[in-house]
Amino acid sequence: MSTYTAPLDDISFALRHIAGLDELALLPAWADVGLDHTEDLLAEAGRLATEVIAPTNRIGDQTGSALNDAGDVITPEGFAPAYQQFINGGWTGVSADPEYGGAGFPLVVDVAIQEMITSANMAFSLCPMLSQSAIGPISAHSSDEQKHRWLPQLISGTWTGTMLLTEPQAGSDVGALTSRAEPQADGTYRLWGQKIFITWGEHDMTNNIVHCVLARTPGAPVGTRGISLFIVPKFLVDQNGAVGERNAVRCIGLEHKVGIHASPTCVMELDGAVGELVGEEHQGMPQMFTMMNKARLLVGLEGLAVAERAYQQAAEFAAERRQGRRPDTESGTQTPIVEHPDVRRMLLDMRARTEAMRGLLYLNAAASDRGARHPDPQQRQHARQRAELLTPVSKAWCSDQGVEVASLGIQVHGGMGFVEETGAAQHWRDSRIAPIYEGTNGIQAIDLVGRKLPMDDGAPLSALLEEMTGLDKNLDQAVGAIAEAARWLGEHPGDDALAGATPFLEMLGLTVGGWVMARSWDTAGRLEAAEPQQADFWRAKRVSSRFYLDQILPTAPALLPAVTSGASALG
Repeated sequence: MSTYTAPLDDISFALRHIAGLDELALLPAWADVGLDHTEDLLAEAGRLATEVIAPTNRIGDQTGSALNDAGDVITPEGFAPAYQQFINGGWTGVSADPEYGGAGFPLVVDVAIQEMITSANMAFSLCPMLSQSAIGPISAHSSDEQKHRWLPQLISGTWTGTMLLTEPQAGSDVGALTSRAEPQADGTYRLWGQKIFITWGEHDMTNNIVHCVLARTPGAPVGTRGISLFIVPKFLVDQNGAVGERNAVRCIGLEHKVGIHASPTCVMELDGAVGELVGEEHQGMPQMFTMMNKARLLVGLEGLAVAERAYQQAAEFAAERRQGRRPDTESGTQTPIVEHPDVRRMLLDMRARTEAMRGLLYLNAAASDRGARHPDPQQRQHARQRAELLTPVSKAWCSDQGVEVASLGIQVHGGMGFVEETGAAQHWRDSRIAPIYEGTNGIQAIDLVGRKLPMDDGAPLSALLEEMTGLDKNLDQAVGAIAEAARWLGEHPGDDALAGATPFLEMLGLTVGGWVMARSWDTAGRLEAAEPQQADFWRAKRVSSRFYLDQILPTAPALLPAVTSGASALG
């Protein structure tokens, strides 16, 4: 079974030529962070991912994390040492605030690094990802004292963070949660309740875990308007930052899952746990949305990351596996299956979808960067709306494509792909969670059609479609279909629009992917002559781009009837 090699050339290409990293480097916000050393940073992260983290992937899947009788979660062999090397390099805080120990790089650079960590071991990567999810609302909404007490440890990775949102009766319907928080005389709160599906809610890799918990205070309004956000640590921390006694928040069970076995998915019990209110009461949901876009982007990144690893393994297997023969070979000889046209088609399909995903996700991250830090208010607004529009597409389309690519990887392996021995099935099993959590992909489609398309009277979509026009005839056809579909959705609100939301999101994902690949085709063509020392790389980019534009993108306009069929088609 193959391991993983960080695709540094592909990542650098997407950063520079698709996401526009060189333009970001000119903005005042990042003038002094060292973006000119990005290639060195990526190389070091790639070394860590390839040499240290990737070897833990298989054993993590086979043994998983386990809950012992004392209520402690024991991670698989090699995870804790790998995590120590990860935090020793400062990788948790790449884009975090320098005031609290972060490096202050743009999000898009952080995303590129997290791609490699996630490809190396998706289950492992979820631990620092959840820390970043906790860092977001604490950074944006907590007091200065709370920031100085919690953020340096979270950003350094010395402590990890989690999000305690979901309850047995309150999954996607967060407003139905019943966990309660009682105010105390000393200004703290005591929390009671049970939370489920808590990723890395308990583990043995750090000496503290900082839980961000949603709960209701006495007399709170019903629904999401009555939710408040609290910081609840595994071990209490005094005003000087010293770790004290155990808090009353514990893991009482682990879920047995299809994949990501090494990532402990915990049932957490709050039995009078001490917590601190973040900001004001009843502001929990808007506070949580501070991190929602980034979290959804990172879940979409999981689709890309697993796809890249599945592709690498399938390509290596196809080069080594001999089966059948081509008509031009001697009778009795067997040909490497990579020489069979249909296998080459599957591999090229995997590679093209992976490259399109990478471009979309990096574009989204770079738009978030510009939306947060561009000095021109109009440019900030334009970029912020672009990021808002692309985020549900990044999450849903890329996570769906990750499942598709991992499934194709099994197909390339043939019967051996259906046997756990090769490890090909693990990639599919790990990928399958991404379309479900952080808002199911159906919810992402509803968000796209119901909230993002009507933004500013449709101006963000119109601007995107205009920018995508004129690069390729197949892309133009897809853009035209998107425009027609958007018009129909706007004229048919309610159930008719909701019935077409998922095929519309798929249309838009395929089309933005086509935009990425049209730009790749053009850029690689120009650079093939200018940089002949990388001629093979540029030719490969041209092949995968053309394949996507000619064989994958045409499925986008074909989805128009599905978008416009209305709710009556659902019976």
